[in-house]
Amino acid sequence: MRHRWMCAPMMILCLILAACGGESGGQAEQLALDIRGEYLEMASCAGQTEVIADYGQRVYEYGISFQWEREGDLVLTVTAPVEAAGITARVSGEQTSLEYDGVRLETGPLNEDGLSPIDAIPALLRALREDFIAECGMEKLGETHTLRLCCRAPENTAGVGEEITLWLHPETHALLRGEVSQDGFTVIQCTFTEFTAG
Repeated sequence: MRHRWMCAPMMILCLILAACGGESGGQAEQLALDIRGEYLEMASCAGQTEVIADYGQRVYEYGISFQWEREGDLVLTVTAPVEAAGITARVSGEQTSLEYDGVRLETGPLNEDGLSPIDAIPALLRALREDFIAECGMEKLGETHTLRLCCRAPENTAGVGEEITLWLHPETHALLRGEVSQDGFTVIQCTFTEFTAG
């Protein structure tokens, strides 16, 4: 079964990339279109990420490994903290199920749409493949040169509603980092320590 967030027509490539000005604007815009095309066509991806979920007064940190195949499910396995290691989430279409000897990983929603830490990777991949790209440009992330994309609803201004920001390697096109913000406050941050796509 193909996932709603993983299924997008090729016409998505034609979405206007707003606010991609400056000297590197044309280069960044073309790179963003190329990468989106690759992610729309990919048959699988896998990797490891460190997730920070910020509830304001509470902050949780997780390690998550994930594997997705176009004709299968997205499977996410918690690797840290130790007390939650081994919990597996399986995302199939609109349904998410958690599996681990009857134990549930429950931290509650991070925004009004019900986003939880386990939903972070599907949200980032959906944004990369489908969402409106409001900003793009080349940016250094630490010592690494990256392509930075900011996705949000076309009618929203910066810092209003949900925004998803992605950093990708300009040569390998691997996802390096992703953040989900709600009204300017970062609620989820994912740092990818491994990412492969096929």
